[in-house]
Amino acid sequence: MLPLLLLSLLPAARADDAPRWTVQVDPLTALLGYPHVQVERALAPPVSVYLGPHLRLYDPPWATEHEPYRGFGLEAGVRWFPWQRAPAGPWVCARGVLAHLRTTEGALETGLGGYGSALVGYTWIPWGRLVLSGGAGVQYLHYSVGGYGPTGVFPAAHTAIGVAF
Repeated sequence: MLPLLLLSLLPAARADDAPRWTVQVDPLTALLGYPHVQVERALAPPVSVYLGPHLRLYDPPWATEHEPYRGFGLEAGVRWFPWQRAPAGPWVCARGVLAHLRTTEGALETGLGGYGSALVGYTWIPWGRLVLSGGAGVQYLHYSVGGYGPTGVFPAAHTAIGVAF
């Protein structure tokens, strides 16, 4: 609550000086064991791109079996805002991850993994600074090494909280 209070004290962006950058974290993927940060930049009124580090560090809390592998890579995406100006409003997104995977127990195995996904969603920037975003779609994952990790078609979700400037 305190971070939101402090954030609300920042001066809001003027209408003619709308935010062009956001920095967001995704609490859902962090809960799943894949924490990452997205640094987004509006390139033109309807388009933004984002880039950020991607990690697979731990199993989700409800996992019944431990999967001893880690992933370190890069996530990139492009969002199209058909009715509003990027980086706020309804959007369509294509994103992908490329990661180096390695097992952490037993015989060391390494490999490349990642995913590609398509989503629709909405980003809200109240008060000119706070970023709240969510979306849903579909993804193809090939994120396995040493017999651990997912491969196949799965639902995709995006949740984010961050800052716009």
